[in-house]
Amino acid sequence: MDGAIITLIAANVAFVGTHFAMSHPLRAPMVKALGAGGFQAAYTVVSFAALAWVYFAFIAAPPADLPGSGDIGWIAATIITLPAMILLAGSFMGNPALPTPMAEAQARAEPKGVFKVTRHPMMWAIGLWAASHIILFWSTRTLLTALAMGILALVGAKFQDAKKEVLMGAAWAEWESKTSYWPRWGALLSVGAVPLIAGTVLWLAGSYIHLWRAGIPAGVFKWLA
Repeated sequence: MDGAIITLIAANVAFVGTHFAMSHPLRAPMVKALGAGGFQAAYTVVSFAALAWVYFAFIAAPPADLPGSGDIGWIAATIITLPAMILLAGSFMGNPALPTPMAEAQARAEPKGVFKVTRHPMMWAIGLWAASHIILFWSTRTLLTALAMGILALVGAKFQDAKKEVLMGAAWAEWESKTSYWPRWGALLSVGAVPLIAGTVLWLAGSYIHLWRAGIPAGVFKWLA
């Protein structure tokens, strides 16, 4: 196996592994040892260091070394990323998973917006983004990194439920009873105008920026370029 690919695998394992470890089994002992502020600082430093390793390992790995899935793959990826961006856009509004003073009240409220689809809209946005890149079958480095990010998001969402059940108790149990881990796609068009419009703008902007950042036209711009 190519040495650059081995390094990329190690970097992705480090990024996902340290995130899971610090978010769950190591969180309590680290907070006890470092304090809440110290833990947050250590978490941030380790996360960004691991992510930087992924980035540099990714750009050092061979690009476009797989045959690709052609137009069918690009069409599927383009379609998949639209609901991903809608979920992402709406995930910042009324999200009880975010560490805010309103979290418990939000968990006890009726689900609105993208939370009608899933209680983990941000995680599913990342998971769908990962799936869109896996479908393209463009390069080994893309497959590995997208798979790692998909695992981080969708397995991490399950871990987040377990953690919130402990931290928020009855409030999170109530939120779980009213929402779904698995997306209810039939509710997507009922999430409201703001997530739909903002998500579509993000989808178009992300597709446009893809050419600038990756040198590859993506989304609708692949056919307009």
